[in-house]
Amino acid sequence: MRISRTDARPSYPRNPSGGTASPGLPPAPALGLRANLSQFLLLVLVNAFVGAMIGLERDVVPLMGEQVFGLASATAGLSFIVSFGIVKALANLGAGHLSDRLGRKGVLVAGWLVALPVPILLMVAPSWGWVVFANVLLGINQGLCWSTTVIMKIDLVGPARRGLAMGMNEAAGYGAVALAAAASGYLASVYGLQPWPFAPGIGFALAGLLLSVVFVRESHSFARHEARLLAPAAHPPTTIASGQPGSAAPVHSAAHTGPRFAEIFLRTSWRHRDLSSISQAGLVNNLNDGLAWGLFPVFFAASGLGLAQIAILASLYPAVWGVAQLATGALSDRLGRKPLIVGGMWLQALALALLPAIRGFAPWAIAMILLGLGTAMVYPTFLAAISDVAHPSWRASAVGVYRLWRDLGYAVGALLAGLLADLFGVPWAIAGIAALTFASGAVVLARMRETMQQKQQQQQP
Repeated sequence: MRISRTDARPSYPRNPSGGTASPGLPPAPALGLRANLSQFLLLVLVNAFVGAMIGLERDVVPLMGEQVFGLASATAGLSFIVSFGIVKALANLGAGHLSDRLGRKGVLVAGWLVALPVPILLMVAPSWGWVVFANVLLGINQGLCWSTTVIMKIDLVGPARRGLAMGMNEAAGYGAVALAAAASGYLASVYGLQPWPFAPGIGFALAGLLLSVVFVRESHSFARHEARLLAPAAHPPTTIASGQPGSAAPVHSAAHTGPRFAEIFLRTSWRHRDLSSISQAGLVNNLNDGLAWGLFPVFFAASGLGLAQIAILASLYPAVWGVAQLATGALSDRLGRKPLIVGGMWLQALALALLPAIRGFAPWAIAMILLGLGTAMVYPTFLAAISDVAHPSWRASAVGVYRLWRDLGYAVGALLAGLLADLFGVPWAIAGIAALTFASGAVVLARMRETMQQKQQQQQP
């Protein structure tokens, strides 16, 4: 009996994400949090070590500038944050682009190699210039490693539950920031500002490097598979005009081969109303975090608080920020991205405005809790919203551009806060940043559309 071409065609099994395995080739990767839980949790742990590296500095380094190296100017004292912010921003941009071009794991390992000398430099620094140089290396480490762990988690979980995934990622990172800040503050109160507060960083860097080299697996194939699932056959491509203000068409449906990097940069920075709204809010969010990092310890010390109390306040803000993201990331999957971004920016503005208006450890602790909650509302939501809009073929590059602008906020915030503090005093600097944070939330309210609707359009057959 003659067998027709149709009858002879083999039936290929479908994986849980909807892909089809081809004969003689490995099965397509399964997208989803549950399907990749072990690798996802490993990346969460790696990101915790990334966060711990920066947590060591949160309360100790600003006081080193004033008490060890005798820096009288607030602008000079915040120079380590300026160097950190500029370098981290550029490293974010490079990490996103290189992750799309070369893969994720190599970028992650390179970031950990750069981190190895950082704690040693801080332990033995004989001058403020050594601290600034250590923060240049720390900025490269944070940009390469944090960006890459974010991109890899987005790869693994697929289109669904990205808010939850980003909440878990940021909770681990900023929870570790808080714990490391508390630990370094305790060590400083017992042994002094140098060298022992930075000694745990040697272990953090070695652990992060070992895990990344031996256990982390490349995830680029997951993004390529998701791009194939969103191929033009299923979703006809739109023109580049779909990224212009006033159009409801999502950028997700752009041709799966991806635009040039210059076009991605322009879309994320300005042309696309949603991506650019997220980028400016991210910049302002880290602008006020740069203020918190550089001036809050000095502000609290000038008000009479001891080092132990300053360490508690400095760690309370990232601790609330970290833990609350477990809820806010998942909440953005249910309520949408825009309400959490607008509400979070305005809650941060309220907390900042309260700080110079109140006095005492307990009232300041309440303000720091509010600041942490507001930051937790926006931080994972920014990343989830970027992932809603950007196509998998160029999503890592878009994340890199967003993180460029977001972490430039550290440099802008440190410069602006330092200048305002030198001209008008620290309380007025805090009040000015509060007003800017409120204005950023208003921009999101007026300009950004709800990106969850765009993602849902892409998931419809």
